[in-house]
Amino acid sequence: MAGRRLRTYTSLWAMMPHDASGEILSYDAICEKVAGAGYDGMAIDLGAGDVAQAREVRPHIERTGLKPLIVAFPKTIESLRETLIMAKDFGAPFVDVIGQVMPLSVEGMIPVIRKWIDMADEVGMPIQFETHRNCITNDLYATLCLIDAVPEMRLCADLSHFVVDREFKLPLDHRDQELIRRIINRSDSFQGRVASRQQIQLQLDFPQHAKWVELFRGWWRDGLQSWRERNVTGDCIFLCELGPPEYAMTGPDGREMSSRWDEALTIRRWVMEMWDEMETA
Repeated sequence: MAGRRLRTYTSLWAMMPHDASGEILSYDAICEKVAGAGYDGMAIDLGAGDVAQAREVRPHIERTGLKPLIVAFPKTIESLRETLIMAKDFGAPFVDVIGQVMPLSVEGMIPVIRKWIDMADEVGMPIQFETHRNCITNDLYATLCLIDAVPEMRLCADLSHFVVDREFKLPLDHRDQELIRRIINRSDSFQGRVASRQQIQLQLDFPQHAKWVELFRGWWRDGLQSWRERNVTGDCIFLCELGPPEYAMTGPDGREMSSRWDEALTIRRWVMEMWDEMETA
């Protein structure tokens, strides 16, 4: 019987550019760099790019042994179908859905989610709904209502968005911790980025950010533990997604204030250490 494995990914979007130099590498060089750093796969973001870019980068991903993950931003219910078919052809483990169909009420959202889940079942391509701003899971409270109403709805937890959305204060109170725990327990994959209540992406080694780094490291540990409790076999995917400007903060010269490439590798190392500790325990 196959065991449980941690699979670490980065994002093509995060590699364009990958650091403060601003240099955008060729697809071939990007895939070589990502594979050489030990990542298992790379996410292809159809919001930052498009289908043509996905098809262009595909042979480079395959040549370097990386696994593609498709991130979809469907603007209509039916438009997700083509992405699901493409992802199945690419051999993606699932499609990460950041749904741009956004009814105002939870009651209006429920049939949208159900139709996308049914569509995924028809195509034979699993989907997860990413917790993300400016999409159907924009708000923590609405998302909690959705996962209660649609038990088969599975999440990809990028908790940075909810920290900004809710403007969480530290120390986090018990009620808010429990709400996040409900999200974690419905999540089948996780994304690595540290946010504060005002900023979506913080530098890891700035002293003033240490309290937020500690919060997110605790959530990632909880996420890995929760996944392991729910899965005897399979791949737990963790995507280290540190985006370029304007996600990354810049100084007055327009240059980034830290090395995102190195920070992503730091997050990857932290998560791998957590996983190894759980394995040995």
